[in-house]
Amino acid sequence: MFSIQSKWRYLIMFLGIQLVVMALLSREGYQKRVTYFIRIFRKPDGGALSGRNHTTPTISGGDVYANLSHLPKAHGHRDDMPYCPKTSPLIGGPIHVSFPSRLSLAEVERKNPLVVRGGRYRPPDCVARHRTAIIIPHRHREHHLKFLLYYLHPFLQRQQLTYGIYVIHQAGNYTFNRAKLMNAGFREAMKEEDWDCLFFHDVDLIPEDDRNTYVCDSNPKHAAIAMDKFGYKLPYKMYFGGVSALTPLHYLKMNGFPNNYWGWGGEDDDIGVRVSLAGMYITRPSLKVGRYKMIKHKLDKGNDVNPKRFNMLAKTRQTWRTDGMNTVEYEVISREYLPLYTNITVNIGTEAGLHPPPRTPTPAPKAEAKDVAEKLKEK
Repeated sequence: MFSIQSKWRYLIMFLGIQLVVMALLSREGYQKRVTYFIRIFRKPDGGALSGRNHTTPTISGGDVYANLSHLPKAHGHRDDMPYCPKTSPLIGGPIHVSFPSRLSLAEVERKNPLVVRGGRYRPPDCVARHRTAIIIPHRHREHHLKFLLYYLHPFLQRQQLTYGIYVIHQAGNYTFNRAKLMNAGFREAMKEEDWDCLFFHDVDLIPEDDRNTYVCDSNPKHAAIAMDKFGYKLPYKMYFGGVSALTPLHYLKMNGFPNNYWGWGGEDDDIGVRVSLAGMYITRPSLKVGRYKMIKHKLDKGNDVNPKRFNMLAKTRQTWRTDGMNTVEYEVISREYLPLYTNITVNIGTEAGLHPPPRTPTPAPKAEAKDVAEKLKEK
């Protein structure tokens, strides 16, 4: 006869074995099941929370401008100015993100007095350790742009970076080409300054944690690892979309970005494959830090889904060396140094090229030409 104590022991062992089997069948729920199992059989200690309300706390963020109020109102750069700390004391962690309907660019400008013409900034009380350019491919998204600028300027200032923001605007109404615009943005930004890191940033993604530092790693970095539209999870391993960072050397090694993805989709995966083919790998922040909120919107006019994207992706291994920064063609139409950013409008052409050859008129058939000549004689 088993004692009551022995029965409980075997019952606990049986439940434990069941738990392991269930965990192996559903690895995603492993941690939750283990925690639940431990809670059932662990004696509660006096300092622990008791009751039924054992819920995971939601991440609540603070005002992105909160830590900037004590900064000097004017630049006082001196030759003996110290370098900024390796970890900025202004970083505060999670940021509250919302989209007030009455926000204007004038309000964003007022809240960022240290940002100078062209969207440039440098810390007023120390020498930045990093110089970062933000490249934003753009067309007809002014409403989203003002929200991004509202959050991105203080976000970068809290990290004590020297930075510049470039909006690369596609001229005309031909199908949108995000990757080609990023190629143009890289070239134009590097003409102006020797940036040591370039962030390629979708206009509709707002960072939610300033511990997600906008500096480059030793390998290409994918910063937008946890978007709200994907449930704050990475959708798949090779995903490289939304917000990514490269040094100039990374960019050269992978031959930049493809120029032939017209419309929505495919170019992010092509870029991710290029990283691997160039002998590098993708780095990422943690899911807790690399969080982004997407401004909800419908698919843009002129940016329809690219039906050729899967066929093109299958050929990346053969095309990445011959299609990229070494073949990009575009024309700068205008360059405007606005209070909050540098706007560069470019003509990137069409699938037929930057300047497709003019169509030659089709000659009239000989019989038709003869009839016309005879009618002219009758007159």
